[in-house]
Amino acid sequence: MDRIDDVHVSEPGLVVLDITAWDEETAEAVMSRLDELWATSGVGLMRRVAGVPGVRARLYADIRRPGSPGPV
Repeated sequence: MDRIDDVHVSEPGLVVLDITAWDEETAEAVMSRLDELWATSGVGLMRRVAGVPGVRARLYADIRRPGSPGPV
């Protein structure tokens, strides 16, 4: 994963979440649900690392702001 920039955690309420899941569908489901709770960077790029199980993704969130409405 890339280095976390100071701007991403420059004040209370800003978080960086590194997500590891078995597969892309699970990681996407988690990121989509978090997007409903908080203002986030959305479903991001997922990566696989050779020799390491699962997929990895990073999500940036502002937990002070509400997220997107869920599916109607």
